[in-house]
Amino acid sequence: MNGEKNRFIVIEGLDGAGTTTQAHKLSAWLISKGYDAHVTAEPTEGRIGRIIRQILRGEFLGMDEKTLPPESIAGLFLADRADHINGEIQPLLKQGTFVICDRYLMSSLAYQGIQCGIEWVASVNSTMMAPGLTLMVEVEADVAAKRRAARADESDLYEVTAFQRQVADGYRDAARLRPNDNIVTIDGSRSISDVFDEIVDIVANTYQIPAESNPS
Repeated sequence: MNGEKNRFIVIEGLDGAGTTTQAHKLSAWLISKGYDAHVTAEPTEGRIGRIIRQILRGEFLGMDEKTLPPESIAGLFLADRADHINGEIQPLLKQGTFVICDRYLMSSLAYQGIQCGIEWVASVNSTMMAPGLTLMVEVEADVAAKRRAARADESDLYEVTAFQRQVADGYRDAARLRPNDNIVTIDGSRSISDVFDEIVDIVANTYQIPAESNPS
């Protein structure tokens, strides 16, 4: 594993698992320890990512004026990821920055794998770079649904509890398909602070970050 991959950390989980919150908290903690850290996400804020977000909100339709076929959506996620790696992730890693990504390859396996077949999604994503560490924040689909309802955000195509139950199973299948990845599962049903404390312990142990650390 090269140095670029080592500082690429991905936080995965259902919609409502708290991945976004934990990504930003982890970045702030790393910065407080004297490291450069950057938070990003998939879908990205790039051109392809913005199209994906429109599709998920039902604002971008296919030629038949219906939702695009799942294979098209999976292909767009792949294109967005390749652009993400080339234009944002790798340049930052080369600078020694910790890159913390809210969702990445395992989300494609879990989400698009339901509709397209997880083996096919794994195949088309096989050349994408592997993270140095993947933190899988597990919560029950019903718990995640209650958290999403409390946020009062605009829902998207995937934020249906029955579908999210399938996604939870998809994440477990995804982990089995990537036995060489460094994947750590975390109980996300606990408080934000308890989940974060465990994340800090895992990251500190993985990257040998002492309690008092100043890399400069």
